[in-house]
Amino acid sequence: MTVFYAVPVVTMLLRSLNDPTWSLGHYASLFSDAVFLRVFWITLRTAWVVTLGCLVLGYPVALSLSRARSSAPIIMIIVLLPFWTSVLVRSYAWMVLLGRHGVINEALLALGLLEQPLRLLNTTMATHIAMIHILLPYIILPIANSLRQIDPSLERAASGLGATPLGTFRQVTLPLSMPGVAAGVMLVFVLALGFYITPALVGGSADISLSILIAQQVELLNWGYAATLSVVLLATALTLIGMAQLVPGVGNAFRMSR
Repeated sequence: MTVFYAVPVVTMLLRSLNDPTWSLGHYASLFSDAVFLRVFWITLRTAWVVTLGCLVLGYPVALSLSRARSSAPIIMIIVLLPFWTSVLVRSYAWMVLLGRHGVINEALLALGLLEQPLRLLNTTMATHIAMIHILLPYIILPIANSLRQIDPSLERAASGLGATPLGTFRQVTLPLSMPGVAAGVMLVFVLALGFYITPALVGGSADISLSILIAQQVELLNWGYAATLSVVLLATALTLIGMAQLVPGVGNAFRMSR
């Protein structure tokens, strides 16, 4: 941990303060940097949208996985299958699907539903779809683990006391699954904050994230500014994690999930 984590982080912090002289100049300039403020907002917005999309799509899958018996191994394989493929390959696959002459446009044109191809690639929608697809397993597995730990007799008791299936889910299943939801949401959000490959490949100029801006500054050999942006990204993730654990219920749920 010291060699591979602490030393690089400290080095990055020192570089942000010592380029070219020891000062907080890079940090002070961020507040008046319109490019940084816009990119920072885009990064947070993308992370929230992707996290919400993963939660909406992932919870039903996790619930099915926890309730399944004979088909549980098949569902698990399908969920874990993307982990066996590189993120780069999966991002290129979305480029093939969403391209101007990609699978989706060609299929719609062949069916006569379109007269000309749609612009699907290099859009905000493409970024969100691809990131949700890649990060979905990270929210399914924690939620499914929490759902498996719920005593089935509690749901039977609620049903026996007159609760409807929806009422049982709302008052028993959902609250008891919050540890997994909290862990999954936090994990997906932090990963989405620092995502680079997928937004860079399928996103457009209006979807530049903080990680892409950092990479651009590194290519320009602007090491001090790149280090400053990296520190801001790390500090943002740590701050949000700390704030989430202070929220009543969420903090305890997150600690229980660990």
